[in-house]
Amino acid sequence: MKILYAIQGTGNGHISRAREIVPLLQQYGDVDLLISGTQADVKLTQEVKYQLHGFSFIFGKKGGVNHYETWKEMNLPRFVRDMRSVPLEEYNLILNDFEPVTAWACKRQGIESVGLSHQASFQSKKVPKPKSIDWAQLVMKYYAPASHYVGFHFDRYDDFIYTPVIRAEIRNMIVSNLGHYTVYLPAIDDKFLVPILKQIAHVKWEVFSKHTKHAYTDGNVMVNPVNNELFNKSLASCEGLFTGGGFEGPAEALHMGKKLLVAPMKFQYEQQCNAFALKQFGLPVIWGSNKNWLPIIKGWVNNPQEHQFYFPDETAAVIDKVVKQFAR
Repeated sequence: MKILYAIQGTGNGHISRAREIVPLLQQYGDVDLLISGTQADVKLTQEVKYQLHGFSFIFGKKGGVNHYETWKEMNLPRFVRDMRSVPLEEYNLILNDFEPVTAWACKRQGIESVGLSHQASFQSKKVPKPKSIDWAQLVMKYYAPASHYVGFHFDRYDDFIYTPVIRAEIRNMIVSNLGHYTVYLPAIDDKFLVPILKQIAHVKWEVFSKHTKHAYTDGNVMVNPVNNELFNKSLASCEGLFTGGGFEGPAEALHMGKKLLVAPMKFQYEQQCNAFALKQFGLPVIWGSNKNWLPIIKGWVNNPQEHQFYFPDETAAVIDKVVKQFAR
């Protein structure tokens, strides 16, 4: 069997999930990997056969998407060329983790594909979503269309939705509490964060930033460039995680029983939905309308947070079901 696994390269969550799924897929046949996008900090350990430009959302430094850089990076003629470059007819199964080039190529050629992603869960009306009319809802629906959908979310909101894929390296880590707080906000400049965090002087902060190339310490705040191994170690031993409204990062923190505070990116519909879902569980959120972050962060640090999430290790069973149901 030949399997094509197409992966979105914006953000780290898609790549992190793929690192867990690829070895499982390889038990069923030959797996070719395709990545489009340019904004991931973590890499796959397996060879990538197709590296495409795709459509990436470029992170800004003020809490949102940098729309100018995003539009500047888009190249429609190249997108069309890339759509034609992948021999889709050679594959018995095409899996798509919110990757637009392959998704639209399959749609145009009438070839079935399976959307296997967190974003796939948003096809269900049962998934929590804030009440808003936003063009980004259309992006979520049409960015990477598929014939079939298998989704992951914080809860089993529908019959095709499963709990998060927690990487083995996270499941196998020894969890402790050394008292520090870990911070990962890829759309926020560390120069903005550090002055706020320094005001909570009794706390040690470990910040991982996309916007610095060198580690430095300012008072009680340690800032590091993004590094997967160091981040995992910091997360496993922290009191809590302060992060964006992504999916994998919050899920891993909840799996470890850590306190969680999220600040979803402005104008990023998926993150707004994730934060809205977490809010339903009673977890704190810093919304774009919150101009003064300090009282919210202080309240989060000073108050206990009681929650219990159970994310069973069911990834192998999900992949087995997908292969047996959708391979041709």
